[in-house]
Amino acid sequence: MNSMLDRVIFRVAVPGDAADQGEVFHHAVMQGAAGHYTLAQREAWASALPREASAWATRQLFYPTLVAVCDRHCVGFVELDREGERIETLYVWPSLARRGIGSRLLSYAEQAMREEGVSMLRIEASLMLWAGLESRGWRRIGEEWVERQGQRLIRVRMEKSLSNSEP
Repeated sequence: MNSMLDRVIFRVAVPGDAADQGEVFHHAVMQGAAGHYTLAQREAWASALPREASAWATRQLFYPTLVAVCDRHCVGFVELDREGERIETLYVWPSLARRGIGSRLLSYAEQAMREEGVSMLRIEASLMLWAGLESRGWRRIGEEWVERQGQRLIRVRMEKSLSNSEP
């Protein structure tokens, strides 16, 4: 019997993934982050990026994006900021969280950035993400507050050396 992860395909995003990306983002914030942020904070966070496919297709032009696809639907994605040497976003459909999809996306992202010559990768992680990153070798370097529609949300600034590390 194959696990669900065996059915997931990891690849570079295409414009046809954009509608699913918007839904993954929205549900990951509204449902997945429920234990870490208030409803008002999550609503403000979710409204920071539109759900429309066109917005996510445009983001693909600015941030190389890797997706996890299961049954022809994007169920997770990671956006890379090559110039900033950072992970821009990492989201997984909430009911599929903690099954290895995010970890695998992150491994592919780290490898892609390593191949681009990045030696120190950074991310501003949500409260639901930072502990998992720390267990994967990321180092906490501080906290920051961002404001979204009058709501303040805390993020954890983290970094990981890609030199001499395995994917």
